[in-house]
Order: sequence, then C-alpha cells, then structure tokens
Amino acid sequence: MLTKFDLAIVGSGGGAFAAAIRATTLGKSVVMIERGTLGGTCVNTGCVPSKALIAAANARHVAEDASERFPGIVTKANPVDMAALIGGKQALVESLRGEKYVDVADSYGWQVRRGDAAFVGTPDAPVLEVIGIDGSVEIVEAEHYLVATGSRPWAPTIDGLDEAGYLTSATSMELTKVPESLLVLGGGYVALEQAQLFARLGANVTMLVRSRLASKEEPDVSKALEEVFADEGIRVIRHAVPTRVAREVGGEIVLSADVASGTREFRADHVLVALGRRPVTDRLNLLAVGVKTGDAGEVVVTDQLRSSNPRIWAAGDVTGHPEFVYVAAHHGTLVAENALSHTERAVDYARLPRVTFTSPAIGAVGMTEKDVIAAGIPCDCRVLPLHHVPRALVNRDTRGFIKIVVNADTSEILGLTAVAQDAGELAAAGVHLLGKTIAEVADTWAPYLTMAEGIRIAAKAFTTDPSQLSCCA
Repeated sequence: MLTKFDLAIVGSGGGAFAAAIRATTLGKSVVMIERGTLGGTCVNTGCVPSKALIAAANARHVAEDASERFPGIVTKANPVDMAALIGGKQALVESLRGEKYVDVADSYGWQVRRGDAAFVGTPDAPVLEVIGIDGSVEIVEAEHYLVATGSRPWAPTIDGLDEAGYLTSATSMELTKVPESLLVLGGGYVALEQAQLFARLGANVTMLVRSRLASKEEPDVSKALEEVFADEGIRVIRHAVPTRVAREVGGEIVLSADVASGTREFRADHVLVALGRRPVTDRLNLLAVGVKTGDAGEVVVTDQLRSSNPRIWAAGDVTGHPEFVYVAAHHGTLVAENALSHTERAVDYARLPRVTFTSPAIGAVGMTEKDVIAAGIPCDCRVLPLHHVPRALVNRDTRGFIKIVVNADTSEILGLTAVAQDAGELAAAGVHLLGKTIAEVADTWAPYLTMAEGIRIAAKAFTTDPSQLSCCA
C-alpha cells in the first residue's frame, strides 16, 4: 500500500510534535511514525520522570536539612518507599503523555503509524517502508521527510561491563528499591542530577569523573558543586578512568579504575553509566537515500537543518546538536517552516540557556570566560558569592555564585553563569541581558528578595564593592 503526504516524520518526541503542529497549521498533510512509546525521551524516560524524582528527593532532603538551617524547626526524613515513588512518577508520565502527546495529535488530526520505518528507494526518490506492529507493510511517500528519532544512553567499551550489567539514566528510574550504594560514571548534567537524586533518597554515592564536574561550564561551577556534594556525602573521584567491571557471586559490583594514585577498586550495589548519549539512526537505512551521518551516527545538517538529501531534514538529538527538549522543539518548528514554506531560517545558539537541575542548580547562557578569551575578545568578569544576595541569606543557603562575563572594551554582557536556587530562571533572564551593558543592567529594576536581584548586584560589582551596598541600593 502506498500513501502520500506533505511531511512524513520518523519519531514522536518534542521535535516531531513541534514539526507536526506547525505543518498542520500550515494546512499540510502529516504522518508520524513511531516504533516505541509515543512522546519520545523527554516525557517517558527523560526530563519529566527525572525532574519528578528530583523534586521528591529534594523534598526529603529539606526534611533532613531544615533543622540545621532554620532555628526552631524540627523535622525528620523516613526511609523511602521506592516502589510507591516510582509508581507516582509513572502515573505522572502517563498523564502527561496522554494530555500533551496523544490528545494533541488527535486534536490536530495528523495520522500516526505504529511500526518500524526505514528509507528505501533512491536519493532522488526516497520513500519510507513502514513495518507495522502487526507485520503489515506500508510504503509512505512524502514531499519532505523529518528524522526526529532522538538519542539513547551510550556506554563505552569497558572490560566486563556488559556481563556485569549496568544502569542508565532511564533504567535507574525504574528501580523499586533505593540501592545502599551506587557508582556513577560521568560528570555531566545527567550524572550530576542522578548522583544527587539517589544520595538524597538515601544511597551512598560515589562519582568517577574523567576530568571535573560540569566540565563544559565555568571552573567555578565545578568547585561549587564539589563542595555541595561533599557536604551531602557524595564522593567525587576526579581523573578516574574505569578499566574493568565484575559482579561478584553475592551481587556486588567491583569496578577497577585508573586514578591519579594508581589503580583503585570501588564496590557498590549498582553502577550507573552517565557518559553521554548517541543519536538513533542505525536502523533507518540513511545511506541508501544519500543522507550523510557523522562519527557518532548523527545526521549531518545545515544551519537550516536540511540533510545532504534536500528532501530529508533532521531535528533534535539525532543531529548531534545541544540535547535539550526545547532545542528539539525549536528545530521541529524551523524544519516545518523551511521545508513547507521555504523560509530558509537558520538555527542560532548564541542565546541558548542551559540548566542542570541539581540543588543548587546550574544555569548559564552565552559565553564562558574561556570562550571569550579563546575568541580573542578582551574579557572582564565578576563572580558574586551568594552571601551578597538577600534572597539566599533569607533562604539560609548561600552555596553558589553568579558570574557575569563582559567585553572589557564595550562593557557588553557576553555570558552569565549561576549556581543557585532557581539558576534556571536566572539563565532565562540572562537571555534578554546578552548584549546589554553592565551600566544598563546595574540601573534596571529588580524586585527585592528575588534571586534575580542577584544579577543586578553582580552588575554593580563591576564598579562597587558589593559588601558596601545596603539592601536594594
């Protein structure tokens, strides 16, 4: 059976849905093909479940910590019923999947096919062969195609790892018992979030990190997070390279790693591999239709997100671009407009905010100090410790900082990084501050006793010692 559409989409995550919504509003016919669960990574195994569990872990930690932070408050935290917690997480996931994906697809009316899709035909005449879950075969032809198949967790080749078994960011969130001990491999945003999540649920957590925590962010971030994690009992072993993994008869994991002092053994109930993700393209038969892929399997695209085949586009994690669901959604809309309305819009990451949901959180936008120096721009910066921010003082949590990086010649703000409660909101505010001068930000309105006020204080720190400022001055 042959069916024709204006746009055929492989995948059903944030990028796929954004493209389908925009294409439908443009009056175009759309088919979406999904071989797994509708909704992609974010709602099913990524953002939504992880942040739900992080929120629960934070609540337990507040109960443990409140007595020390606030005089007169007495609280305690009981052991976690992990099975009930996971059940609540899953109920939320299923609810959002229904409301934001299944119901949305129904309301717009595009067609959904459940099955495996792969390209057949030729580069000049690409089509999709869709093998349905019932074994049926359908040939789908479209004027344009969108590959939005996302990414999956990746594990390196480590002797014995596959045989011993390991957790990923997805499978860790299916555990029905809090592990007594956990080894986390990696120091990026997934590793940071998962390590603190399980530590706050009651596990003894050790992180093995090749370089430093949050290595793509300012070194100040690594230092601040290491101090926070040390306070919470999370061990961070830097310059560690795992070499061998084995599971003993009793079930305990034994991992050998090369560290600065030589070779060390680490033991735990589980090992969680959080060393990055890889694009999912292996079963799409892209080569047959002239679509180039990179070393990690990513679809190579232009700034307009067109692949090497002019009728085939890509969006989201499968491109190897920043792995955020809001990036995927932006991609999807852009592809629909470029493919179907010929707008020739280009993706631009200059003002892309990034957030890691630790506590305190990491939020950043724009260039780091290292980026500015590497670009040959004269650099000036200020790091404002949170004890200068009234919101942090009343929260009785001054762990962290706000850093502003500027062009020393023009005083224009080039980047902002924060480790703080609500750092994501600071990064979002920073999107609108890039390009403004320090004087403009220092003289702007800022509500007292908000964390965002810290941006204004950090701007003032370029000309005034913040310890010499009164409240609201």
